[in-house]
Amino acid sequence: MIFPSTPSQTVGPYFAIGMPWPEGPHAVAPGTVGAVTIRGTVYDGAGVPIPDFLLETWQADPAGRFVDLWGHGGPSELAGFRGFARVGHEDGDGSFELLTVKPGALVLGSGAIAAPHIDVSLFARGLLHRCVTRFYFADEQAANAADPVLATVPPERRETLLARVAEGGYEIDIHLQGPHETVFFAL
Repeated sequence: MIFPSTPSQTVGPYFAIGMPWPEGPHAVAPGTVGAVTIRGTVYDGAGVPIPDFLLETWQADPAGRFVDLWGHGGPSELAGFRGFARVGHEDGDGSFELLTVKPGALVLGSGAIAAPHIDVSLFARGLLHRCVTRFYFADEQAANAADPVLATVPPERRETLLARVAEGGYEIDIHLQGPHETVFFAL
């Protein structure tokens, strides 16, 4: 007998159990010269903070170098730079805080220059697949204007990707749906 397929469902989330990262939300070690904090809140479509999510970030250092990219520009020389951070909550208030350094511009394989940005993956209750976005920096107007990926985003939606200068670093919120929905990229 053949049974009909059932709809996909999420189990959990069990972020604190299943995806621990020893350094947590620190892409750099505390005390790193030039370290900044990026703060924000993850919201659902109704504008309510999501208490259970996992946010992962990957980025270059201020010189535009990664921890290790097998010879693509050479590895970062910034002591203590990990380039990766993970913050997850199962019963939080929707907020996140990352400790990092502002990344530098990147030279792409095509020769184009990518504006300083942080790649972001978001996992949350009810999502069968991660949401992929970027954090660009509002104080990098000239670099943002020339960025080839940001140029593909309609001008009226680009603000959802811009981290604003705030005390001690930057602020940016992520909206999964609704009138302020963050731009997510299909990969």
